[in-house]
Amino acid sequence: MKKILVFGAGYVGLANAIMLSKDHNVTIFDIDQDKIDLINQSKIPIKDSIAESFISEHNLNLSADLYHSSYLKHADAIILALPTDYDEISNSFNTKTLEEVLSELHSSIDNLTIIIKSTVPVGFTSKMQLRHKNSNIIFSPEFLREGSALHDCLNPSRIVIGTHSDSKEFISGLLANSCQNTPEVFYASSDEAESIKLFSNCYLALRVSFFNELDSYAINFNLDAKTIINAVCADSRVGIGYNNPSFGYGGYCLPKDTKQLLQNYNAVPQNIIQAIVDSNRTRKDFIAKHIISLKPECIGVYRLAMKEGSDNIRQSSVQGIIKRIKSKGIDVIIYETMIKSDNFFGSDVYTNLAQFKQRSSLIITNRMHPELIDVKDKVFTRDLFGEN
Repeated sequence: MKKILVFGAGYVGLANAIMLSKDHNVTIFDIDQDKIDLINQSKIPIKDSIAESFISEHNLNLSADLYHSSYLKHADAIILALPTDYDEISNSFNTKTLEEVLSELHSSIDNLTIIIKSTVPVGFTSKMQLRHKNSNIIFSPEFLREGSALHDCLNPSRIVIGTHSDSKEFISGLLANSCQNTPEVFYASSDEAESIKLFSNCYLALRVSFFNELDSYAINFNLDAKTIINAVCADSRVGIGYNNPSFGYGGYCLPKDTKQLLQNYNAVPQNIIQAIVDSNRTRKDFIAKHIISLKPECIGVYRLAMKEGSDNIRQSSVQGIIKRIKSKGIDVIIYETMIKSDNFFGSDVYTNLAQFKQRSSLIITNRMHPELIDVKDKVFTRDLFGEN
């Protein structure tokens, strides 16, 4: 049994900590005492039903605490799953917290094996390795979905190990042996591994954007988008998945990862990557314009989370729609149980669904929900397949 330290109790860090704690002794660190208390009570601070069941069904070696350097003494590996939000001013991920933690770890003890799970710009890990030569820094990306993080962690499509050091077999074994499936392992340089993460998410954003633009075309010419999509995806070369139209791609990863990859291109000629970023903005413009053309007196927004099972409202695409609608002076109200305030950027927030339905002349929702069936005649959504 190894001793593993995990920094960050977000969905990536928590999923890895839960998975590994079945076979190893894992301590997860966070700065939020409420999260720490929940984890120590065998509860989770994120929305993930599979993770909740897993914790209740298994006797896990998992604890949580505020960080102290004394924990490093017998650590076999350290996982960093800290936030790297996209900075619109610098046009790059904000890696300040990650760099500060790496410096703190390096100053405390030598010969640490550190696995970075945070999404970073291409070249970041190699730069950190040069800065902290007495540590072994590895980049191993995650490919997780919000709301299904533990499932995807236990059943990864592949494992990518970004290092040429002697510890790559140890790291791949540590991760792969805790999985429920038998994933293929790809060994690469840290730069290549960082590129794999960004290009993977950029392709998913490309696919979302393609079917959103197909849907925009169908709306414009009064065509049945569902029929078109089903027939297109019947071709095995196209396939299903990420083909359900939406108000635009959102969430923690796709918006920031596409922008970061675009920035990494710098002087490299490209057209598609820029088009993916532009397409998401265009889709929001189109959807907002169409909603406004319906001339509603009061628009009700059903939930701000980007999809079912997600507790992320900060990066949801519907917020872009709201901003465009409100700029035209249209009254907007919101139904959202995750907001404690009764106001969200100038819009009234309802937690009473009946009152919300009664006041709304048009209800918009990125994904249809059974709670709206009784008022479906005044619901606008582009959810054609009833899936995220």
